[in-house]
Parts: sequence; structure tokens; C-alpha cells
Amino acid sequence: MSTTGTVSVQYNPIARFIGLENDKFSVLHPKLEFPRSKFLRFNLCSADNTRKGCFGRVSAVPEADDFFWEKALTPLLDMVETPAHLKNLSIKELKQLADEIRSELSFIMSKMPRHFKASLATVELTIALHHVFDSPTDKILWDVGQQAYAHKILTGRRSLMHTLRQKNGLSGFTSRIESEFDAFGAAHGCNSISAGLGIAVARDIKGTHNRVVTVISNETTMSGQVYEAMSNAGYLDSNMVVILNDSRHSLHPKLDENPKSAINALSSTLSKLQSSKSFRKLREAAKGVTKRFGGRMHELAAKVDEYARGMMGPQGATLFEELGLYYIGPVDGHNVEDLICVLQQVASLDSTGPVLVHVITEEMQGLEADQQKETSIKHQVSSSSDSLASYPKLNGNSFSRTYSDYFVEALVMEAERDKDIVVVQAGMGMDPSLKLFQERYPVMFFDVGMAEQHAVTFAAGLSCGGLKPFCVIPSTFLQRAYDQIIHDVDQQRIPVRFAISSAGLVGSDGPTQCGAFDITFMSCLPNMIVMAPSDEDELVNMVATAVQIDDRPVCFRYPRGAIVGNSLICNGMPLEIGKGKILAEGKDIAFLGYGVMVQNCLKARSLLSSLGIQVTVADARFCKPLDIKLVRQLCEEHEFLITVEEGSVGGFGSHVAQFISLDGQLDRRVKWRPIVLPDNYIEHASPKEQLVLAGLTGHHIAATALSLLGRTRDALLLMR
Repeated sequence: MSTTGTVSVQYNPIARFIGLENDKFSVLHPKLEFPRSKFLRFNLCSADNTRKGCFGRVSAVPEADDFFWEKALTPLLDMVETPAHLKNLSIKELKQLADEIRSELSFIMSKMPRHFKASLATVELTIALHHVFDSPTDKILWDVGQQAYAHKILTGRRSLMHTLRQKNGLSGFTSRIESEFDAFGAAHGCNSISAGLGIAVARDIKGTHNRVVTVISNETTMSGQVYEAMSNAGYLDSNMVVILNDSRHSLHPKLDENPKSAINALSSTLSKLQSSKSFRKLREAAKGVTKRFGGRMHELAAKVDEYARGMMGPQGATLFEELGLYYIGPVDGHNVEDLICVLQQVASLDSTGPVLVHVITEEMQGLEADQQKETSIKHQVSSSSDSLASYPKLNGNSFSRTYSDYFVEALVMEAERDKDIVVVQAGMGMDPSLKLFQERYPVMFFDVGMAEQHAVTFAAGLSCGGLKPFCVIPSTFLQRAYDQIIHDVDQQRIPVRFAISSAGLVGSDGPTQCGAFDITFMSCLPNMIVMAPSDEDELVNMVATAVQIDDRPVCFRYPRGAIVGNSLICNGMPLEIGKGKILAEGKDIAFLGYGVMVQNCLKARSLLSSLGIQVTVADARFCKPLDIKLVRQLCEEHEFLITVEEGSVGGFGSHVAQFISLDGQLDRRVKWRPIVLPDNYIEHASPKEQLVLAGLTGHHIAATALSLLGRTRDALLLMR
């Protein structure tokens, strides 16, 4: 390995075909062919650079490890290191570049259990955006991180794409820390228009002239924030471009039977006409003339304009006009030439307010049928511990089962006995396990998409109507609906049953979708019952418990990963409210675990028993109401008490501390220590790596106990 300046080259038998001049690579000869197994490695970061320091200077060519050896050749893509390199490419070359990016994404998809389909749909759109606009001066915001993988490839991160969502690798979402080309962090969806409008208004106030482009999907249009932002954008009339990437998904199958927006020569011509500068100027001039004739004439002309444009556009196009956005479309999202033509016209317009460009895309565009089938199979059989498994049959035990599987199966069993049970699902895509309930009870299942605020209040209405709603929302998305939880549910003591999925650490989705705060923000509500199962059997019991509660709201959390055992599901037994249990008894120290951390407490007990330390392990079950008899017993019988939870400070441990301080237990001999998630965001990694970073493994719990007992040396040896 030799290094020249900031450029390092790993030589192989064909390195002599490469010229090096002034620390820069010369262009590969277009006719040069070489075996795929001899793939070169180019790394524009010196060996002593950190990962963070390398962002923005990463080579266009992937690293030469075993991951890439069988990859197809991508000569054009190999020359693209920044979006500026797209400016001088012809339409023909841009089409070839799209094929190469799609090939790259497909290759990565085939090697890793990740979701790339959304980015496959946006390849041509991404190329057109970077060809027309000048990122990072012009701000491009993505609503959904999974749509932005082609964007990552074109903005200097191609060589790190195989590290996506891995520890110290690329984020699965856009990240301002990761790259200057990421204008705003995308993850939950529905935030890009709001953020883009803020950037646009700040630009206008400061008197700068950069352009702002936001990309949303038809899935994020289920969120009310999108329409709030559009309405405000229409009112403020700031220049910005909103691109609706319509991949023709729908929450409701019946809607798929309706005619879809057609892309043909006529619609393409009309879209170009709508976006042209001359047409826009003529339209603005006509507005000025009608204003001079008086209010009625102006209103009549506006109605005629609206109806005419409604006839040209697809169904629903006038909605955006009513919100104040000038609608253009539909445009073929896989026709680079049309996209560039429309975007260039839009980019050239000044002082015309917000514009919405409707782009039609297909997620599997460019993939052969057999490749689609192979990819689909790989996604279905993927059983990585940090991803949701497809729902199994009730008697299926042939693959890894998740907490979500057990929850849905328990809910189905309860619904067979109680016909009032309904499910309201909200969030970014439906949990695959819920398909079982949807198929069994389609009339009693409601998927509202990314509309968590609506989901909570809707569930409250269902409850007022005499039904028993289970509101299933991932922890990180439940945060959006906190106002509704307080005012529409808890204050009114309405029995909504919150099933909080993806609680705690979520592996490759990192801090963006980590469920760290639900214990804290749910347990501070006066009327809320808050509980968490330690294993799958306890989860089944808590589902049965929630069904029986009809005088107040209740919530229970469960993690994303695989279950502890693999036992067959049995009928749930309702628990006594606010009652925990002791799992193992010892005299030296007590562990009081909450949720799945009870399992790590048991692992810590096993480690300590080999050192001659006897440990009591208790499962709290409930954070609120707290089992004060159990806590008092543990304090009176042990000198040391450690509480363990997979949540932020202010949660279960804080409730225990509140009680034992008021009860006078801290005035006596007991010494208490809490173990919670650290006061920082834990970046994406595998679930096991995240637990280590968080200090929540069995070894960490045991080491804490040893330190508390004064055996610091043993604690250090245990952590080696």
C-alpha cells in the first residue's frame, strides 16, 4: 500500500493502466476491461483520518473487499465523486448513469437485508435534481431516508454504502452530521416541507438566492403536518419546490382499483407547458389584468383557471392549488429528459411562490423479473435480529419469532372471545405481524399510516363508542401524538390500550427510531397504567390484562427483537394491577428489572453466582402503579438495590427513587443504584453492540453490583 497526499492506492496487476498526476486519478480508459476479481480500491481519505473526517471526500469507487468483487462494471459512476460531475453529462450519459446506480443499489440489496426499493424508484429523480440544482448551495431535503440512497451514492458516500446502518457506518437516513449535502435529517417522514419552508424564509430574510427543494412520498401525505406545511407555504408564498414522489402505494387496497395517473405524450407535454417560464408569466399577467377589472372578475378568472388546470391534471391536483402550491404534473419519474426539462423550467422561475411537481415512479423499475423474485425472497426469509420478521402461522415455529408475533397472536385469541376488540395501527409502514389480525378481522382493523395524532384520538372515539381499541404505534412515533394522549385520552380516563412496539434500542435504525422515552413520558400521566413484559409469556398476559381494563387508559411496551424462548402461545391470564414478582432469591443484593431487562438481570445473577454472590431478581411488571410492597420488601431484606430498564432517565428508576425516598428507605441502610440508557443518542449498530454501548448487558449489570459491593477489581476483570 502506498500513499500520496490524501490519496491511497492498493496496487494490483492492472494498476499500471492507471495514471497519477498531481495527487489526482486520471480517467480510466473507456475500452479497458479487467477481471472483476481484480477490482481496485481507491480511498481518498488518508489512513489516519477518522470516519467523520472522511465524509465529503470519499472515493467514487467502492472498496476492494470481497463484498464488491462480483459487481458489474460502472464506468460512468466511477467518475462521479460529487454532484458537480453530473453537470456536463449528456442525457444519454445520464440514462446510463441511472442504470449503473440502479445496478449498484440492486447489488447491495442482494447482499444485505436492507430495504432499498424506495431508492430504486428515485434514481432518475435524484440524478435530475443534482443535474439541475447546485447542492449543497441549493438545499435538497428528503422526507424519507430510504429514498435517499442514490443521493448518498452521488454525494461522496458510495464506497461506504456497504456499511449502511452498521456500527461506525453510514446512517440509514439523511444526516447533517454525515454530509454537507444532507440539508436536514430525514427519518420519520413528513418533516421536509416544514423544514424546507423554514430554510426558504430564512433565505429571503437574509437576502440570499439559493433554491430549496423538498421530496415527499405519497405515504407521507397521510400525515397532517404535510398539509399544515403546504398551507403555510402557500400563505407565505416563498419560493420553494415540493416534489411528490408518487410510487402508487396506498393504505387501502380498494383505492388501487381506481384509475391511476396516466403518463403519456400528452401529459408530458402539458407538464412541460405548465412549468415553462412563458406560461407562468402569461398566467401572472392575466391575474394582474383581472385584478384591475375588480374583485368579481378576478374571482371568476381564478375559478376558470382552477377548473382548466384541474382538467389537465390528475384527480386531486386542485387540492394542492387550494393550499397555495402551483401544481405541475404528472411527470414520468423514470424519464430523465422530461424531469430535467421540467426542473430546469421550475428552477429558472423567480418570485412565483411554492411549486409542487407530481412525479410518478415505480419501485422495481429496471429490475428483471427473476431479480425481483430473488430480492423478494431474500427479504422474506431475512431473520436478522434487528428487523421485523414476517408474521408466522399460529402453529409455526420454523423460524425466529418476535415479540410482535406473540402480541398479534395473543390479540387474535382475545378477539375470538371478545368481538369488541379493534386495532388502530399508525406509523411508517405496517408491522408485518399485524397482517394476521387484518386478515382475520378486516372490518376491525384500521391502518391510518403516518397520522399518529389522528390514530390516538380516533381510538379514543372508538372507545367512547363502546369498542375496545388497541392503538399500535412504535415508541418513537408515539411521541408525535403526546398532546392527544394527554388531552384526548388520559384526562378523560378513556380506556385506550396502547401497544408500544419497537421499544428500547432498535439496532440499525439508530437513535432516529429508538424507543428510549416512552416509559418516562407515559408514566408521568396521572391516569395511565404503565407496564412492560419481561418475556413473551408475560406479553400474552398483559394483552389479556389490557382487555379487562375499562376505566382508564393502559400501555405496555415490547421490543423489536426475537423472543426469549420459543414456546407455544397459550391463553393469557390477566395480571393483578400493580403487582410484580420475585424470580430468584438471594441475600446479598437485589436486582429489580423492568421489561426485557429482567433477562439481563438473570444473566448478571448467573455471573455473580460463580463469584459467590447471592442475588435476588424481581420482575417489576408495572411502572405505574408501582408495586410498593415488593420494593419495600427488597429494600428491607437487602443492603443494595439496583433497578434496570431500557429507557431514559426519568422512567421506572425515578418512580422507584420517588417511593423509597418518601418511604424513608434511603434514610436506612439500603443503597440504591439505577441503570438506564445513557444521556446521549446511541448511534446505529447491531442490537448487541448497542447494548454494550448503553451499558445494559448482563456483564455491565454484574460489574455495577460488584462495584457497589466494593469489589472493583472483580468488576474490571469481568468487563475485560
